[in-house]
Amino acid sequence: MKLATFDINSTGKRTIGVYHNGAYVDLVTLSGGLLPADMIEFLKGGEAIMDQARTLLVGVGGSAGQYVYAEDEITLQSPVPLPGKIVHTSCNFDSHLEELTTWNDPECESHNWGDFHFEHPTGFLEAPSSVVPSGAGVEIPVFTRQLDYEIEIAIVIGKQAYKVGVEEAFDYVAGYTIFNDLSARDIQAREHSNKVILMGKSFKGSCPLGPWLVTLDELDDPHDLDMKLRVNGEVRQDANTGQMHYKTAELVSWWSHMGLYPGDVITSGSPPGVAAGMDKPRWLQPGDTVDATIAKLGTLTTRII
Repeated sequence: MKLATFDINSTGKRTIGVYHNGAYVDLVTLSGGLLPADMIEFLKGGEAIMDQARTLLVGVGGSAGQYVYAEDEITLQSPVPLPGKIVHTSCNFDSHLEELTTWNDPECESHNWGDFHFEHPTGFLEAPSSVVPSGAGVEIPVFTRQLDYEIEIAIVIGKQAYKVGVEEAFDYVAGYTIFNDLSARDIQAREHSNKVILMGKSFKGSCPLGPWLVTLDELDDPHDLDMKLRVNGEVRQDANTGQMHYKTAELVSWWSHMGLYPGDVITSGSPPGVAAGMDKPRWLQPGDTVDATIAKLGTLTTRII
């Protein structure tokens, strides 16, 4: 299923639904109010609620009705609008780490991107309040001149996990969505020189997430999905999820030591092609449109304003 959180324009009501046959099905109304209208609560119901949702979809057509809406009748939100936490995996594509080691900010010469090691995943937490949906307009923060993009696949946790083994890790995954890690590179570099990452990655709107949460049964192999990020139609990043240094099971297993809960998000890290890796960086500017596409997961669109 392609699970979605959306607002019904005519009523302003927020609900949980499924993108199905080109339309959005309101699962809460379809269930007679038995299913929760919040994605985290929905995920807490586990496979029983997933099965109930699949059963309800049988026989649902694409025509508008009391629980089926055309795309222009709803306002799409991020599938998990306010995750409990966002765990960002750093430099999990080796070639991205390589391109960042060549980038130097003249205002912050002391940072060294080559310090990362790969004995285990490394990363940091991002503020859940920075999440915005597909189609959102994101303001360039007043404090940065170096706004960058990063396409990533995002793992959405389906049930509570603690000290999970690699072999059982997929049992705790609800599905995947697309993440565009917007970064204030100049601020990130200054923070990195102090061994922290905060505002460079967690400003308002820095975490576009969506459009849907695609459940595992929709994917034959989540580590063989083409990834493309375009800025104003120009391809900037072109990769495959199979190029991740650590795959889903290893990431979930490692990060589960902090305790994971339904709706938590783990990001994959980015492939190469970011502005910071260019000889002459082409930072995002007002009016740019960024389309992050991952096969079978859809396209996450962000407007820079």
